[in-house]
Amino acid sequence: MFYEGGDMVGMHAWWWLFWAVLIGMSLYSFRERSAGRGRNKRDQPHTILQRRLASGEITPLQYEERKALPDRDAGQRNPA
Repeated sequence: MFYEGGDMVGMHAWWWLFWAVLIGMSLYSFRERSAGRGRNKRDQPHTILQRRLASGEITPLQYEERKALPDRDAGQRNPA
Protein backbone atom coordinates (compact mmCIF):
# COMPACT_ATOMS: atom_id res chain seq x y z
CA MET A 1 0.00 0.00 0.00
CA PHE A 2 2.71 2.54 0.95
CA TYR A 3 5.42 1.03 -1.24
CA GLU A 4 5.41 2.62 -4.66
CA GLY A 5 8.49 1.65 -6.57
CA GLY A 6 11.63 3.38 -5.30
CA ASP A 7 10.18 5.29 -2.32
CA MET A 8 11.46 2.81 0.26
CA VAL A 9 14.86 2.61 -1.41
CA GLY A 10 15.17 6.41 -1.20
CA MET A 11 14.18 6.43 2.48
CA HIS A 12 16.66 3.67 3.21
CA ALA A 13 19.43 5.64 1.48
CA TRP A 14 18.60 8.77 3.53
CA TRP A 15 18.92 6.81 6.79
CA TRP A 16 22.30 5.46 5.72
CA LEU A 17 23.40 8.98 4.85
CA PHE A 18 22.12 10.30 8.18
CA TRP A 19 24.07 7.70 10.18
CA ALA A 20 27.22 8.16 8.08
CA VAL A 21 27.18 11.93 8.68
CA LEU A 22 26.46 11.47 12.39
CA ILE A 23 29.30 8.98 12.85
CA GLY A 24 31.65 11.10 10.75
CA MET A 25 30.94 14.20 12.84
CA SER A 26 31.46 12.24 16.04
CA LEU A 27 34.79 10.85 14.88
CA TYR A 28 35.95 14.29 13.70
CA SER A 29 34.98 15.86 17.03
CA PHE A 30 36.75 13.15 19.01
CA ARG A 31 39.89 13.49 16.88
CA GLU A 32 39.96 17.27 17.33
CA ARG A 33 39.63 17.00 21.10
CA SER A 34 42.22 14.27 21.44
CA ALA A 35 44.71 16.27 19.35
CA GLY A 36 44.41 19.23 21.70
CA ARG A 37 42.83 21.51 19.15
CA GLY A 38 39.37 21.47 20.66
CA ARG A 39 37.47 24.64 21.40
CA ASN A 40 37.78 24.11 25.15
CA LYS A 41 41.54 23.75 24.97
CA ARG A 42 43.30 27.00 25.88
CA ASP A 43 46.96 27.71 25.28
CA GLN A 44 49.05 28.25 28.35
CA PRO A 45 50.33 31.84 28.78
CA HIS A 46 53.97 30.77 28.53
CA THR A 47 53.30 28.93 25.28
CA ILE A 48 51.67 32.01 23.77
CA LEU A 49 54.52 34.24 24.91
CA GLN A 50 57.14 31.83 23.53
CA ARG A 51 55.34 31.74 20.19
CA ARG A 52 55.16 35.54 20.06
CA LEU A 53 58.85 35.86 20.95
CA ALA A 54 59.82 33.34 18.28
CA SER A 55 57.79 35.17 15.64
CA GLY A 56 59.35 38.52 16.58
CA GLU A 57 56.15 40.13 17.84
CA ILE A 58 57.75 40.93 21.20
CA THR A 59 61.30 41.56 22.36
CA PRO A 60 63.13 39.41 24.92
CA LEU A 61 62.65 42.19 27.50
CA GLN A 62 58.90 42.29 26.85
CA TYR A 63 58.85 38.49 27.09
CA GLU A 64 60.46 38.54 30.53
CA GLU A 65 58.12 41.30 31.77
CA ARG A 66 55.00 39.55 30.52
CA LYS A 67 56.14 36.14 31.71
CA ALA A 68 56.40 37.51 35.26
CA LEU A 69 52.66 38.30 35.41
CA PRO A 70 51.32 34.73 34.99
CA ASP A 71 54.09 33.46 37.29
CA ARG A 72 53.08 35.97 39.97
CA ASP A 73 49.38 35.14 39.58
CA ALA A 74 50.07 31.40 39.81
CA GLY A 75 52.03 32.00 43.02
CA GLN A 76 49.09 33.85 44.57
CA ARG A 77 46.65 31.07 43.78
CA ASN A 78 48.92 28.28 45.05
CA PRO A 79 50.61 29.51 48.22
CA ALA A 80 53.38 27.16 49.26
